[in-house]
Amino acid sequence: MLTAKFPARYDHLRAISTFVMDAIKDAPFDARQRYAIDLAVDEACSNVIDHAYGGSDQGEIRILLDLDDRGLKITIQDDGEPFDPACVVEPDLTSPLETRCERGLGVYLIREVMDEAAYDFSIPGVNQLILVKYFTPIQKKEKNGRP
Repeated sequence: MLTAKFPARYDHLRAISTFVMDAIKDAPFDARQRYAIDLAVDEACSNVIDHAYGGSDQGEIRILLDLDDRGLKITIQDDGEPFDPACVVEPDLTSPLETRCERGLGVYLIREVMDEAAYDFSIPGVNQLILVKYFTPIQKKEKNGRP
């Protein structure tokens, strides 16, 4: 397992991306999977900076990477304000762009591009987002339980 700590600041998003991409450089992900991983990590860390720390340049983001024979597990940890994923509404993807909310697509995007995305609050005071990307793409199930 590889771990790293970064200041929760926008100017460190590139360093976070480099850490993750360097860790998987020899892994059998295709270009689309690599892009999805980079996009999800960037969005998740931006959300931590925005919401957990209020953009205050305070705190840190911890990244834990576990690469095995099936794929990659990324755990993103912070000590900021707790996040309640139940409060995130499904984005409106059908209305005209000018009438849609300007924000709120991050969680949706992360769930769409990763094979698994789950929030874990089992450690008191620590927010964790666990992302998984398998080497072989899996067929996701729709919300009603059918693929």
